[in-house]
Amino acid sequence: MIEKVKELREKTGVGILDCKIALQESKGDIDKAIEILRKKGIAASERKAGRITEEGIIESYIHPGEKLGAMVEVNCETDFVARNKNFRKFAKDITMHIAACNPLYIKRSDVPQEVIEKEREIYLAQLKDKNKPQKILDKIVEGKLEKFFSEFCLTEQPFVKDPEKTVEDVLKDNIFKLGENIVIKRFVRFRLGEV
Repeated sequence: MIEKVKELREKTGVGILDCKIALQESKGDIDKAIEILRKKGIAASERKAGRITEEGIIESYIHPGEKLGAMVEVNCETDFVARNKNFRKFAKDITMHIAACNPLYIKRSDVPQEVIEKEREIYLAQLKDKNKPQKILDKIVEGKLEKFFSEFCLTEQPFVKDPEKTVEDVLKDNIFKLGENIVIKRFVRFRLGEV
């Protein structure tokens, strides 16, 4: 059992006691234990979401060749966590993700309503020749909007280092592991020659 606790701790970064409890609940199954910890992490991160984040770091990433780079501000609750290597690694991973995936917004609530309406208008125009009831057209448009959000909203993009998870999943995992609310506050992406 000790070896499994150690393995689960190495895979998740979660405390020994939480790993032991998750392994007991999963009857020793590592994959199920990871799933249990992730579910607990999501619940815990949602409880922490309203807490004030006034500490943190600004992290940068310059892609080899020096023609592409990103900078991000990631906030947390305490200076102690801001100096934590796992927090810093998370911030570095987010800057690399931003450089690679070019999000335009942090989350869907940041997308201006006029952008959403314009996208909706474009999707409806693309479907105008389809002889389908309005109800069906509306569902298709909503599906296309969901795809738009997953392509252009940072937290909804598949995480570049683990496409099975979204950036939001990775954020919640880190909130659970570090025990504090974490907020991706703002970012900027540069490509040489772009305005």
